[in-house]
Amino acid sequence: MKASSVFSFILFLGTIVQGSADLVEDKLALLDFVNSLPHSRYLNWSEDSPVCNHWTGVTCSVDESHIIAVRLPGVGFHGSIPPNTISRLSDLQILSLRSNAIIGSFPSDFANLKNLSYLYLQFNNFSGPLPDFSVWKNLTIVNLSNNGFNGSIPPLSNLTQLAALNLANNSLSGEIPDLRLPHLQLINFSNNKLNGYIPESLQRFPDSDFAGNNISFQNPTFPISPSIAPASEPLPWSKSYKLNGAALMGVIVAACLLGLAGFAFVIIICCSRKNHQHGFSGRLRKAKRSPEKEISRSEEANNRLSFFEGCNYAFDLEDLLRASAEVLGKGTFGISYKAILEDATTVVVKRLREVGVGKRDFEQQMEIVGNIRHENVVEMKAYYYSKDEKLMVYEYYSQGSLCALLHGNRGEGRVPLDWDTRMRIAIGAARGISRIHLGNNGKLVHGNIKSSNIFLNSQNYGCMSDLGLAPVMSALALPISRAAGYRAPEVTDTRKAGQPSDVFSFGVVLLELLTGKSPVYSVNGDEMVHLVRWVHSVVREEWTAEVFDMELMRYPNIEEELVEMLQIAMSCVVREPDQRPKMSDVMKMIENVRLDESDSRPSSGNKLPGVRSELSFG
Repeated sequence: MKASSVFSFILFLGTIVQGSADLVEDKLALLDFVNSLPHSRYLNWSEDSPVCNHWTGVTCSVDESHIIAVRLPGVGFHGSIPPNTISRLSDLQILSLRSNAIIGSFPSDFANLKNLSYLYLQFNNFSGPLPDFSVWKNLTIVNLSNNGFNGSIPPLSNLTQLAALNLANNSLSGEIPDLRLPHLQLINFSNNKLNGYIPESLQRFPDSDFAGNNISFQNPTFPISPSIAPASEPLPWSKSYKLNGAALMGVIVAACLLGLAGFAFVIIICCSRKNHQHGFSGRLRKAKRSPEKEISRSEEANNRLSFFEGCNYAFDLEDLLRASAEVLGKGTFGISYKAILEDATTVVVKRLREVGVGKRDFEQQMEIVGNIRHENVVEMKAYYYSKDEKLMVYEYYSQGSLCALLHGNRGEGRVPLDWDTRMRIAIGAARGISRIHLGNNGKLVHGNIKSSNIFLNSQNYGCMSDLGLAPVMSALALPISRAAGYRAPEVTDTRKAGQPSDVFSFGVVLLELLTGKSPVYSVNGDEMVHLVRWVHSVVREEWTAEVFDMELMRYPNIEEELVEMLQIAMSCVVREPDQRPKMSDVMKMIENVRLDESDSRPSSGNKLPGVRSELSFG
């Protein structure tokens, strides 16, 4: 063998030995970390097991010589990060310790992580000042939101790779720095104690990113255009601007006249609303239709459609009953129809069955439900009550329901529901339910959450329908009410479901989105399987990828999002109601997953090899 070949071989062996030594050091560093910081969830880390492609939440480099990613969200860490542990991972690029209960100041020895690019520490209990970001040249995504950081925002001008920065919901003070960063796409400084004004470089971001601070949305030093306010005249809101006596009297008189006009306007609106709700003149007549297109007409003449304030629809009950209609679906509380009126207006009419309350109680509940206004709640336009018929009129969504999109046409020619759309559906539905739970002084319950009651808006976000009907309906037999697989185990009377049972039902919807399976489905044509029980059994048998819908396997770099969403779903479907999170917290957790990972995922050309996310739920 030639001397040069021998030398090259020796170098090759040296590289292998050095790489192995580095990995051993990284392994010891993580063992020191996890053994020194208490946690409530099981981690399969041990000195005897290999690290790469085995340890939960750990990713190695291509040559398996270093650890480059540590993802341990929601593991239940509590306490402060022990020094000289994670900081020894010299090649670490991704660190995710979000949604734990870590306390203390930001670890100063993290300055040793020179290759750090993605940092997720949100939803912990960190305190003290923010770190000196200048030590990390490659930072791309930073999320330190929902902690207790205080002090000012340090200089960030050297972070030329920074694409997203979230510092919301801390106690930061001082002024917002001028961030002229070429790749910055997302920021959030909301709900701090910042003051001053928004720098010109950040005024392209929405106002909501700065809400909850004492800041001005315009730099007072900016020159005002002469065409708007000539320099020779004082601005009308200037402190030095004074009114003479005649002008002041004129302002007072004008204000009084405006007040009287406003009062008269309110009276007119109230009267017109009353007339609008009760003044339609069409008599209900009997008419025969085919079963597929039947919306029954009552003989009672004194009952009319009751519209909600702000509804701009111009039709009465006669118009509705003349409309062509087709059945959209048969649900727990009635049948829904798509009705197209003569002026081409399309609405959804729900014909209720087994209403168990009188007219007054029904109308009171409809007023509560009809006053819910939110972009992720299907708006109820009107309702109708008579002895024989109870109808509800909703806005129509042409995109269809989640149930149809997820479970319809699973055969050849099916268009799969992609992961981004599933995430949007989950985010929208969570926002809608959170808003519903604020209704009626925080006591409103949806009571019938399922995929067929979630519709997609034009941006593919989920919107909740059929809310608040359970209290006015007759109680369903328990076997029937649980047949769909959405009912929480504590619900024995469908009329008395609570907000925790809504959380359980939403957790089942999340499992539907993740698995592609119905809440109850058959195996081999006869055996019935409950989705929640099946997922629990898979998780107990040491988590595998079998839980996820095969249609999702085609999308790269979503492993961590899948695991995070599964963890959220599992927290929603725990058996004890008081152990489930509130819907507002579920919403934040889901938004947190999408905010981080939607922009932090490497492109397909830069995919980190060997990524494998596992999490045991115990």
